[in-house]
Amino acid sequence: MARYSESGLPIEPVYGPEALADWDPGRALGAPGAYPYTRGVYPTMYTGRPWTMRQYAGFGTARESNARYRQLIEHGTTGLSVAFDLPTQMGHDSDTPIAAGEVGKVGVAIDSVEDMAVLFGGIPLGKVSTSMTINAPAALLLLMYQLVGEEQGLRGDQLNGTVQNDVLKEYIARGTYIFPPQPSLRLAADIFRYCRAEIPRWNTISISGYHMAEAGASPAQEIAFTLANGIAYVRTALAAGMAVDEFAPRLSFFFVARTTLLEEVAKFRAARRIWARVMRDEFGARDPKSQMLRFHTQTAGVQLTAQQPEVNLARVTVQGLAAVLGGTQSLHTNSYDEAIALPSEKAARLALRTQQVLAYETDVTATVDPFAGSYAVEALTDAVEEAALALMARIEELGGAVAAIERGFQKEEIERNAYRIARETDAGERVVVGVNRFRSEEEEPYEPLRVDPAIEARQAERLAVLRERRNRNAVTAALGALRKAAEGPDNVLYPMREALRARATLGEVCDALREVWGTYVPTDAF
Repeated sequence: MARYSESGLPIEPVYGPEALADWDPGRALGAPGAYPYTRGVYPTMYTGRPWTMRQYAGFGTARESNARYRQLIEHGTTGLSVAFDLPTQMGHDSDTPIAAGEVGKVGVAIDSVEDMAVLFGGIPLGKVSTSMTINAPAALLLLMYQLVGEEQGLRGDQLNGTVQNDVLKEYIARGTYIFPPQPSLRLAADIFRYCRAEIPRWNTISISGYHMAEAGASPAQEIAFTLANGIAYVRTALAAGMAVDEFAPRLSFFFVARTTLLEEVAKFRAARRIWARVMRDEFGARDPKSQMLRFHTQTAGVQLTAQQPEVNLARVTVQGLAAVLGGTQSLHTNSYDEAIALPSEKAARLALRTQQVLAYETDVTATVDPFAGSYAVEALTDAVEEAALALMARIEELGGAVAAIERGFQKEEIERNAYRIARETDAGERVVVGVNRFRSEEEEPYEPLRVDPAIEARQAERLAVLRERRNRNAVTAALGALRKAAEGPDNVLYPMREALRARATLGEVCDALREVWGTYVPTDAF
């Protein structure tokens, strides 16, 4: 019976030299840390030190999340990754009617600089790397972080981290957009310029394929649509007057790692190779750092099951191994109970321990790119690359990523693949242990972590105190300056920073921009 990869590519039962008959190792491979970076972006990769171990965490109030961050740091986490609740992601304050029932549920609620100060209380921002999964209001959370750093006595050039800031994938797969595509791209470019001048060590965008994969994208679709979005951001920055080597070294990417280990390794290798060629040949990047595709990986939450949740420990281990063998720069391993609820403290600790076992108890860190020259992996790398390039060419024919998004191309392709996966699972052709095969008649009881519903009232009380204590005239003037900048060509982050410093709330700042830029309504909403 024929086997096919997640991208629908045939997988042969045996690979030999004939699979690479036309293969040019000089063009396809190169040395580790050298163009086209197929074998990794650094010469030594993990032989010098392991990847950054991040744990994605955030729930309830800033105080509760701060306690979890401290625990993770004590257990050996080397980088923090912040999850924000849905109202924060959508640019709404916790006390607005639209936020009812969602405050603190899927991440931490952040309404002002004061919440951000509590979130990182007692954590020296100059010594940790922080990734923030926030998109439409990314500029606000970045500026709040900078202001908290200032209160700790830190300069902008002492801060290190990443802000996701990838709104294009929101229109494709996730839906937490606020503004239409063009002002959203302008805001991303403003972040590029601001960080180059004010926070030079910050990664200004994490161009994400993870959420598209969670929505059902195949590996080839994941990298094709992600890299096409990356091209759109580069073109936006160039149109804003920036030189490619001024901003491209700070671009980073965010991918998923599935249980299909061989294709995932091939996917990461193909993505590096495609991006290196695009940056060098299309955009003329000469700085090697501009050609490197550096990425964070998260294990595949969509593949975790509520049935027999302990089996997810095995899934996450295989997924994490795929990311490491594929050459990731940082990794988040999901907790085994995330298909049920927010991770418990024990589950989060086990997820981190999984990474530590991979780093310190296996030999995968002893050599760079152990799959190089593998008949199977090299053939799969070429196949995934070819499939991704065909999709990218189709996007270019449609006028680029934004035009294709407006046509619904990427969304339709992902939905078609998701339907294929669901159909195969329902038919039993795709085995999911514990779901359609090897089921258990009796499931052990599990008590999930629950968010206290009183959080919403407490956040509303904090906002009331903040609004009463602040200088109203200063807030009004700062928001007026922000609206004026949004109407013209000036960088909006400078007046936005002053509005936040004056204790304007996240919702108030986003409302000021909504007044000028409007909000996005998808074409299929009618």
